[in-house]
Amino acid sequence: MRGRRLFEWSFGPLLAAVVVLGGGTLSAASNAGASTTVQGVLIDKECSLKAETRIVSDPHPHLEGGMLWAYTHTRQCLLMPACRRSGYGVFTYETTKYLNFDAAGNQKALALIEATKKPEDMRVEVTGEIQGDKMKVNALKLLP
Repeated sequence: MRGRRLFEWSFGPLLAAVVVLGGGTLSAASNAGASTTVQGVLIDKECSLKAETRIVSDPHPHLEGGMLWAYTHTRQCLLMPACRRSGYGVFTYETTKYLNFDAAGNQKALALIEATKKPEDMRVEVTGEIQGDKMKVNALKLLP
């Protein structure tokens, strides 16, 4: 009876862990150089630091920045000379990470900003290749 129990062990949790870890590695390897679509808020690099979530301790501890700050970023700010020079990127919803656009992506972003009449709410969908903290932009569109 003891010999039989050795073969009745539950491998479910172990197998699930192997599949999840192995699958994550495979998907990361297969996404390298592949086109990806992300959604987030169009923001310039100059202002992207303000969108990073941080803890402020004086006088009362609280959080600042984050997606809510990025969401209130305006078209007027995006068109300011210093912001234009710094370049554009997307503050992503999924990872709340800022991805810099390549030169072509900056041109597409500027054209999109100039063409829209929206004063704020620069939510976008970006398709391209993510390489570290940069994105080679193939397509960029405003979300309704």
